[in-house]
Order: sequence, then C-alpha cells, then structure tokens
Amino acid sequence: MKEYKVEVQKFFLEVMLQDAQSFVRVQNIYNPINFDRSLQGAAKFIAEHADKYKTLPTYEQIKAVTEVELKPIPDINEQHIEWFMDEFEKFTKDRELERAILKSADLLAKGERDQIESLIKSATQISLTKDLGIEYFEDPRSRLERVKNNKGQVSTGWPALDYKLFGGFGRKELNIFAGGSGSGKSLFLQNIAVNWALMGLNGVYLSLELSEDLCARRIDSMVSGVPSAEVLKNIDDVELKVKMVGKKAGKLRIKEMPAQSNINQIRAYLKELQIQTGIKIDFLMVDYLDLLMPVSAKVSPNDLFVKDKYVSEELRNLAKELDILLVTASQLNRSAVEEIEFDHSHISGGISKINTADNVFGIFTSRAMRERGRYQLQLMKTRSSSGVGTKVDLEFDMATLRITNLDQDQQSAGSTSEQAASILNNIKATSTVKSKDEVQDMPKIQGDVQASKLKNLLAGLKSQK
Repeated sequence: MKEYKVEVQKFFLEVMLQDAQSFVRVQNIYNPINFDRSLQGAAKFIAEHADKYKTLPTYEQIKAVTEVELKPIPDINEQHIEWFMDEFEKFTKDRELERAILKSADLLAKGERDQIESLIKSATQISLTKDLGIEYFEDPRSRLERVKNNKGQVSTGWPALDYKLFGGFGRKELNIFAGGSGSGKSLFLQNIAVNWALMGLNGVYLSLELSEDLCARRIDSMVSGVPSAEVLKNIDDVELKVKMVGKKAGKLRIKEMPAQSNINQIRAYLKELQIQTGIKIDFLMVDYLDLLMPVSAKVSPNDLFVKDKYVSEELRNLAKELDILLVTASQLNRSAVEEIEFDHSHISGGISKINTADNVFGIFTSRAMRERGRYQLQLMKTRSSSGVGTKVDLEFDMATLRITNLDQDQQSAGSTSEQAASILNNIKATSTVKSKDEVQDMPKIQGDVQASKLKNLLAGLKSQK
C-alpha cells in the first residue's frame, strides 16, 4: 500500500474546498475516518456542513471549529483535478482495505469467515464513477456498428433460435435452459459449448453433477460423429477426428466442481486458469444453477426461492464482470411432468431466477419425439427480443447426441407439441348453459316406440290373465 502522508491528505481537503465539483464527484467514496486523526475532525465537519447547508464551509469556519488550517491553492487547473481524482480513489481504497484487514482478524477469531470475504470484497471494489454511459443522439451509426460488430449477439449455432433472439446470446447475460430430470439439460449446454468452440471461441464447461470423463466422452461423440456407444471401440478414429477439428477450434476446458460450490470458487478457478494458460475466456457453461450456493448471504438449501435469487444475481454479475457469455440450466418442478406448455410456475424454486435471467428456455421432449429425432425449445422469457411464447424445433441425433437446426421445411411443418395441443383442445368436452326462456322455446323431443317384440309381450301377458 502506498503511504499517504498528512500533507498529502491535507492537500486532498484543500482541493475539495477550492473546487466544489471535485467534492461532489468523490461523495460516493468519501469517508472522514480514512484521514489521519489530526484531520478527521476537519474532514467530518466538511461532510456534515455540506450535507446540512448544501454548501462547503469557508476556511475560517473550519479553523474556528476544528483548529485545522487549510489554505487556497493558487493556479489550480484541470490536470491538478485529474491527479486528485486518481490519487484520492487509490487513497480511499488503500485505507478501506487496511481497515478491513485489521477487522478481519477479530472476525476470524470469532469464526465469521463469510463476513471477512464480504468485507474484503467491498474494500477492493471501491471506485469512482467514471463511465457516464452513452449519449444517445450523438453518434447513432457508430453505436449500432459497435453492437453489430463487437458487442452484438453471438450465434447459438442454431439459426432458428438465433432468429427468435434477434441474433443469438449476448455477453454479460444470464441464459437458462430449464427441463425435467433426464430431459437433456446437459446435452443442450454441451452442444452449445461445441458450437461456440467450433466458432473459435474459448470457454469452460463447468459441471457440478457429471464427471469430467463422462462430459468429455459425450463431446467426443458430438465432435467426431462417432456414435456414443461406439466411441471406446473406435479410439483411434475418434482421436484423429477430434485432433483435426481441434486445429481450427477454440479452447474448451471441462472442469468438475463439487455440488454446493459458490461463485467465488468459480471466479477463483477462472482466474487461475487464465493465469496458467494465458487464455481469455469467452464463454462459461454452468451445469447447473440449482446446485450452486450463494456467497452474499447464508441461506438454507431448502429455501429455494431465496437461494436461487442470490445465485442467479451472482452468476449474472460474474458474466458482467468477466464480459463473457454465460449459459446454465435449471430444473422444472413436478407440475411440469405432464405438461406440453411450460410457464413460469413450472420452474423449480419459483420466479426468482426468471426475474434475473435474460433468456429462459423450456426443454420439451418425449420418448416418441426422441425416437423421431426431435427436441423443442419453448421461449419462456427473452429480454431483448419478442420471442416469448414461441417455439423452436431442433433435430436430435440419438447416436451422436448432436442437436442441430431443422431445415426450413421441417420447421414450417409445425411442432409436435402444437399438434398435440390442438388435438387435446378438439377432444375436450364442451357444455353450454341455456336460459329458461331458451329452453321453453326449444322444440319438444318426441319418441316413437316401434318395438314389436315389446307389444307382443304385453299382449301375451293380458291374454294369460
């Protein structure tokens, strides 16, 4: 940590007194406790006076109240102000971090490790607001070109889905694939990871459920085209094809982490991976969200709504922090088992994760659909497109586990679930309740009995009497 002597700290206060805008700009990180004890009284008085009277105190007021003598700075210019902004940010961060470290010793003795992590994180994230956003009317062309070429959507590898999303997935977004047990959540994440790796992107497939070898074996089949049941019987062929594809593809790292891991453990792993390999990560697949635990709060694993809320927010913040594509999966609850149309009530843990996510897709399939080589995605939420409520059918190769785009003719033929829904609606019994007047106006129904056998039977009974 850099040493900021009393004279330097005193100069900080003098700059703020002379240039009121500088004081306003550092308000979000200004803390009188960070100053030397001899200056804390003056720093506190300046803050309180500005808050109460909406103006800075005079030099005379400060000296009279705190006995600290501050002087005007002659010939101050913009360069001096810029230096002050940079140095005051570093000064504040150093002091906050120093105090957090000292306080951590007491927390460590009490066994309160979670508070230590939060305390240190808050201190290191101190910064001045320098990014003021974009001026909407200033340069629309360059803004749109930037979105199109650099920060725009990244194709999922499935044109039909890209069309619904106006281009694909965006960086810094949270994308969730929701499905029941065995519906193919991991398959979707693995297929997208393969699609992006083949595009030249570098990424990590992080599994909290499946082993690294099992994930890699599935991807072996997807990349090589060798049926998954035949991969171990054709190791030479698979090796050759994977290496050939790998020469033009990006890097794909497969990592298994224990269930109940948290975002800080994921962040630490990604940082270590980048340091050791020098590779910048473009995407992260987390399989899957429901198995993560939050960092920012102690939550019971049974309280799914609160747990998923914190985990979803932390995952999305991680995507924003690292500027990456992030895709994860989530479980559908029991009520979705017999359904062919999914809505928010079918998401396990409630709506908390849906509120945070940018895109949510329901995975619909059945045994008959799988045998026909079909999967369907139902767009349950899309933040940057109008695709909510629409469906996308995809082709599934059971042998190689590859999910690919259907051609236009197959897409236009109509989805399986839409046909099923139509059939169900047609066979539902319908009833109407008519008014009393309508019933009276209806023609009476008369029955004409012409059962000769019955008449003969009755006649025979009379003759016997």
